[in-house]
Amino acid sequence: MVTVAERARELDGRRRSFVRATVVRAQPPASARPGDQAIVSEDGSIDGFVGGVCAEGAVRTAALGTLRDGGPVLLRVLPEGEVTFPESPGARVVVNPCLSGGALEIFLEPRLPPPLIGVVGRTPIAEAVIAFARQLGYAATRAAPGELTERADSVIIASHGRDEAPALRAALDAGVPHIALVASPRRGAALLDELGFDDAERARISTPAGFDLGARTPAEIALSIMAESVAALRAGSAAPSPGGGTEVGGLPSEATDPVCGMAVTVVPGTPHLSVEGADVWFCGTGCRDRYAKTSTSTSTSTEAEGAVD
Repeated sequence: MVTVAERARELDGRRRSFVRATVVRAQPPASARPGDQAIVSEDGSIDGFVGGVCAEGAVRTAALGTLRDGGPVLLRVLPEGEVTFPESPGARVVVNPCLSGGALEIFLEPRLPPPLIGVVGRTPIAEAVIAFARQLGYAATRAAPGELTERADSVIIASHGRDEAPALRAALDAGVPHIALVASPRRGAALLDELGFDDAERARISTPAGFDLGARTPAEIALSIMAESVAALRAGSAAPSPGGGTEVGGLPSEATDPVCGMAVTVVPGTPHLSVEGADVWFCGTGCRDRYAKTSTSTSTSTEAEGAVD
């Protein structure tokens, strides 16, 4: 069995987003205990243990929310009728009518991979860009021209005329959000004309690379380039994508349980019924079975009324 620590290392190594969930307080008869941990992956799968099926569903939904927001959350899961905890910044309260007594307090810590900056070239500017990117806490790697096999959030081409065409083509084909070419305005425009890029492709390439800071030295030019990259990342145009899901941001979609009103994250295995051709999702099998009985009872009553008429 893979441990929580092993799963975290695996996801870190693959540059995948995840959330580490840690139970910090548990009131009996909750099944979880303080110190219990789990990893919630970006597809909603859970490795580890932080409570029964109802608590697990609340943790999954809240954890995926932290991947969207990027900040930690203290999740407090309470049974129905329990006095709520005071609201406080960074805390989220969920009243769970399915919980079999007890209360849980779970710390959710999102782990997002740092932006990946791919640098083409071995020039002084390329070296300075790599150094600046790493100082900012980004992952910086030297990218082979034409072979961007690992998805980058930003690609800087600073090879001064060497292998620029295949590097540009590969970055465009790979869907890299931010592409910057180190060249003079005249040479950069001439190269894009020569390569025959259409307007949409040209709009994705920044040349000359970087903001106009009046930079002259390789370090100053690298500073201007990374300033432009940071602006693109913060604006969301080159934000790392969690991936692996089905809805906005690559994360699984959500639905509302019609019985208890809980938010439900839709993943393989989420209890559901097909009602008049539409899927209805539930936090657990208990709510699903109650809904099924109510629907059957209503249907039978309607049919009986029609027979009398």
